[in-house]
Amino acid sequence: MDLNKYQEIIRKLYFDKDSRRGLDKTFNWLVEEIGELSRAMRKRDPQKIREEFADCLAWLLSVATILGIDAEDAMTKYRNGCPKCHQAPCVCHEKRTCDS
Repeated sequence: MDLNKYQEIIRKLYFDKDSRRGLDKTFNWLVEEIGELSRAMRKRDPQKIREEFADCLAWLLSVATILGIDAEDAMTKYRNGCPKCHQAPCVCHEKRTCDS
């Protein structure tokens, strides 16, 4: 299934509820789920990691939908390789900056 289909499933399931909750609170749920994914990764629990990954993706798609972003279209940024070095695989240095 492609990303647009998953975004549509999440929209059908949660858009009304997420819209009433609002962007800020929906984003907060995404952040909470990322924390749960982090905990599952630290425990090295493959089943829990899988579940939390799905939750993170679902909440990210909910945020995208509230913002009117087509997630699949947004990912075209990476279609031709790294957006910075334009290589696949990326050959950028590992230095982290505020604009990365």
